[in-house]
Amino acid sequence: MLILLAICFPIIAGICVSVKKFPDERARDKCYAVISVVSLAIGILAMLLGKPVTIAEFSENVTLSFGFDNLGRYFLAAALIMYSLVAFYAFEYMKMEERPNVFFAFFYASYGAVFAVCASSNLVTMYLCFEMATLTTVPLVLHEGNKEATAAGLKYLFYSIAGALMGLFGVFFVYYYGSAGRTFTEGGYIDRAALSGHEGLLLAAVFVAILGFGTKAGMYPMHGWLPTAHPVAPAPASALLSGNIAKAGVIAVIRIVYYSVGVDFIKGTWVQYAWMILAMCTVFMGSMMAFMEKNLKKRLAFSTVSQISYIMLALSLLSPEGFRGGLLHVMGHASAKGCLFLVAGIFIYKLHKRNVADLVGVGKQMPVTLWCFLISALSLVGIPPLAGFLSKWVIAQAAVGDGMGVLAFLPPIVLLVSALLTAGYLLPIAFRGFFPGEDYTGSTENMEPSALMTVPLILFCACSFIMGIFGVNILAAIGF
Repeated sequence: MLILLAICFPIIAGICVSVKKFPDERARDKCYAVISVVSLAIGILAMLLGKPVTIAEFSENVTLSFGFDNLGRYFLAAALIMYSLVAFYAFEYMKMEERPNVFFAFFYASYGAVFAVCASSNLVTMYLCFEMATLTTVPLVLHEGNKEATAAGLKYLFYSIAGALMGLFGVFFVYYYGSAGRTFTEGGYIDRAALSGHEGLLLAAVFVAILGFGTKAGMYPMHGWLPTAHPVAPAPASALLSGNIAKAGVIAVIRIVYYSVGVDFIKGTWVQYAWMILAMCTVFMGSMMAFMEKNLKKRLAFSTVSQISYIMLALSLLSPEGFRGGLLHVMGHASAKGCLFLVAGIFIYKLHKRNVADLVGVGKQMPVTLWCFLISALSLVGIPPLAGFLSKWVIAQAAVGDGMGVLAFLPPIVLLVSALLTAGYLLPIAFRGFFPGEDYTGSTENMEPSALMTVPLILFCACSFIMGIFGVNILAAIGF
C-alpha cells in the first residue's frame, strides 16, 4: 500500500490545494512546499520499503500491478530529484504566469503519473501509466492558453497518441507470445515454443514499439513535438518534459526490450541495426538544429532531442556496458538539462530575454546563474569530471568493444561530432555572457534571482559532479 500512497498522495493533495481558496500566494505556496516534501519522503520510503501490490486483475495474465526493481528505483530517484527541485523553483517563477494553481494541479498529477511509470510491474500497467503521464503533462504545455501554446499542446498530444498506439501494437504481440505471468524479468519472458515460426512478426512489432515509445524520447522520425512544446511551456514544465517526461519513453523501451522480449532475441537482427542508425541520425540532427537555432529554449529543446538519443544509442548496443552508459546519461542529462532550462527561465523571468543574441553581458548581472549554466553546458559537452563525460566515455567504449564492424566505430564518431556541436551552441552563450567586450554598455545591476531559483541550479550542478565522479560506483551499488 505504500507504493499506492506514494502515487496517489501528490495527485490528490495537489488538486485539493489548487482548488482551495487562500488569502495570498504565500500561504498557498507553503502548502505546495509541504506536498513536495511529504511526496519526497513517501517516495523514498516506497522506493526502499514498498511491497509489490496488485490492484486489479483483468484476466489471468493481465493485471494492474506495482512493485520496484533496481531499474524502477533508479529512474524514480531521478524523478524525485527533478520534481522536488523544480517545485521550489516554480514557486517563484509562476508569479509571472496566470493561473498558477492550475499549473501546480497538473504538476503534482504528473508527479504521481511518473512515479507510477517507474513502479509498474508489467507492460499493461506501464502502458496505462505512460498514457496518464501524457495526459497530465499536456496541460503544462497548454498553460499560457494562447494560439501558439494551443497548437504546441495539440501537436504534443497527437504525437503522443500516435506513439502510444505504436507502442500498444508491440505490447500486444509481446503479451501474446509471452510465458505465464508477464511480469518484468531480466532477460525477458518470451515463450520460444509459442513463438516458433513467427519470429519475424515479433521483431517487426518490437521495432514499431521502439519507434512508438521513442516518440516520448524524441527519437527521429517522431521528434517534432519537442522543439514545438518547449518554447511555449513555462520553464519549470520544460525542465520536467526534458528531464523526466521524455525519459518515460526511455524506460518504456528498456522494459519492452530488456525486460520483456529479451536482448538475445533482438541482438544481431535488423531491429538492432535500424535502431542504432535512427539513434545516431537523431543525435546528429538534433545537434545541428540546436546549433542553428536562435531562441534559447528551442535550442535547448533540439539539444534534448540529441542528448536523449545518446541514451537510445547506448541501449541499442544491447550489451551490459551500453546499458550502463545509457543509465549514466539518464541521470547526467536530467541534472544538466534541468539546470539549463531553469536558467533559461530565469533569463525570461528577470530580464525578459529569450534569444541567444540578447544574452551578451548577462554574466555581469547574474554571475551565479551563468556559472550554473556553464557547468551544465560543460557536462553536456562531455568535460570531466562531470556526468556527461563519464556517460559518453562508457557509451563509446561499449560501442568499440562490441565487435560490430563499421557500426562499432560510427557511434564514437557521432558522439564526438555532437560534442563539438554542443560546445558550439552552448559555450559561446556563457563566454559572451561573462566577456561581452570592451564596448559593452549594458547594465551591470545585480539581477540574481531569489534562493528559490538559484539553490535548485546549484543542486543540479552538484548532481552533475556526483554522477561524474561516483556514477559507476552508484550503478554498481544498485546492481548494474
